[in-house]
Amino acid sequence: MRGIAYDRFGGEEVLTLRDDLPDPPVGPDVVLVRSHAAGVNPVDISIREGRLAGAYPHHFPIVPGWDLAGVVERVGPAVVDFAPGDEVFGYVRRDDVQWGTAAELVPVPQRCLAHKPESLSFAEAGALPLAGLTAYQALTEVLDVGEGERVLVHRASGGVGFNAVQIAVALGAHVIGTASPRNHGFLTDAGVAEVLDYDAGPISGQLAEPVDAVLDRVGGETLADAPQQVRDRARIASVVDPAVNAMGGRYVFVRPDQHDLQELGRMADAGQLRVPIAKAFPLEQIAEAHRLVAGGHVRGKVVVTLR
Repeated sequence: MRGIAYDRFGGEEVLTLRDDLPDPPVGPDVVLVRSHAAGVNPVDISIREGRLAGAYPHHFPIVPGWDLAGVVERVGPAVVDFAPGDEVFGYVRRDDVQWGTAAELVPVPQRCLAHKPESLSFAEAGALPLAGLTAYQALTEVLDVGEGERVLVHRASGGVGFNAVQIAVALGAHVIGTASPRNHGFLTDAGVAEVLDYDAGPISGQLAEPVDAVLDRVGGETLADAPQQVRDRARIASVVDPAVNAMGGRYVFVRPDQHDLQELGRMADAGQLRVPIAKAFPLEQIAEAHRLVAGGHVRGKVVVTLR
């Protein structure tokens, strides 16, 4: 099998294109997917550098990637929701780290998978799951955003942020986003009512009044300012900094969820959610994709394509 793998932790240089990877096992609850596109996320860099070695069992060689879009090749005997030939997308966070999405064939627990939205290309669908689920679960479960509420989304032009502002708009919220000036028009076009410059001083000082909910994507000083940005600090959610728990808010660690993936797909097909691709790389250029993501300040999503 052809794919990207690495045999040790390290920088982009450990990523190797191989033609001799073994075909992955297909257990009873597993869907074998022929990958067309795999999103690249900051967590992929963290795993490759060994920073999550204590959080999950790791088995070398490791195929990187947790985001996927492709076509079902085969299903295990207990799988009832998918059949060969189905177009699917998913957030393939397994219980261990080994079989990732940057390879021709990917074994996916059926709980991590949903049918691909018809309105999205494979590249767009492959870029959506992790960022989309993170935003959706933070807004609907943790912050319980409702119609007419004022919601502040930090770093709103990135992968999670841009999904969050679109989902919040779909929920009927008045959305305020922070971004650099070059991205203000990008966010306004997505329905953001107010855009603030994160380089123009503390955001709490730029708000006309405190908001109802805050989604933090920055941590550090920005998160420390969050209690002054919101009416109730219990409605602060951070997807990057667990220190939010100590101030009365909540840290969000995204989970695979078939229902939530289906809802993201419904929103995409309803025209409420689009997935801008910052850059799509061929599989053999995955090192460049990792380098771009690691540099930060990417508008939209980065993917590698296999078809």
